[in-house]
Amino acid sequence: MIRIDSRKFDETRKVKLTTGFISSADGSVLIEMGNTRVICNATLLPEVPAWLAGKGRGWITAEYALLPQSTEKRVDRERKGASGRTQEIQRLVGRSLRGAANLDLLGEHAIVIDCDVIQADGGTRTASIIGGFVALAIALRRIKPKIGVSTQILKHFVTAISVGVVHGEPLLDLCYVEDSAADVDMNIVMRDAESFIEIQGTGEHSDFDRKTLDTLIGLGEKACKEICEIQKIAINGELP
Repeated sequence: MIRIDSRKFDETRKVKLTTGFISSADGSVLIEMGNTRVICNATLLPEVPAWLAGKGRGWITAEYALLPQSTEKRVDRERKGASGRTQEIQRLVGRSLRGAANLDLLGEHAIVIDCDVIQADGGTRTASIIGGFVALAIALRRIKPKIGVSTQILKHFVTAISVGVVHGEPLLDLCYVEDSAADVDMNIVMRDAESFIEIQGTGEHSDFDRKTLDTLIGLGEKACKEICEIQKIAINGELP
């Protein structure tokens, strides 16, 4: 099939990471994947959650939001609390980023990653993970001297990508038009582009066999390796 943006079936959209996008954050990144744009900010919080107090361990959490004009139809602000979808994405981003860090070395300090989607064209949760990781790395580089930590806190790179089956064909990095028509939709999160943190896969309009699953995972691994190299450039190659 011919894709809407003329990409090959195994080609990601162009990934652009603009660091230092918000000067008041400890770490900030604007991630652009095609027409999807997400501002990811990492901020040191004054204390850990109450259930972690006194345990000598840190915490990394995430919040996610679609800004009102991020889609063609205005999105209402979630003033009465996060929707089920929002909560699920926040947990996914938080889980993924915690998987990269040694929380014991962080001490009783917490970091929140705010992911605000300013334009949504598919893959917002995976873009949030990619950009959120870079924002976290930048923040830790600034934060460590303030909290008296000299050892390396981040142990791994974390990357993510969407894959799916559209009109019977496996595709990498779905845009919104493709995602809305997908028979199978999957999000892959990887550690160092070598092992998996999470795989979320759903047969939206059909089931899928093992061969298709293997194909989708292979596409995801390829993309995560490429994206990991882009992340390394954004943080100057070293994990803080």
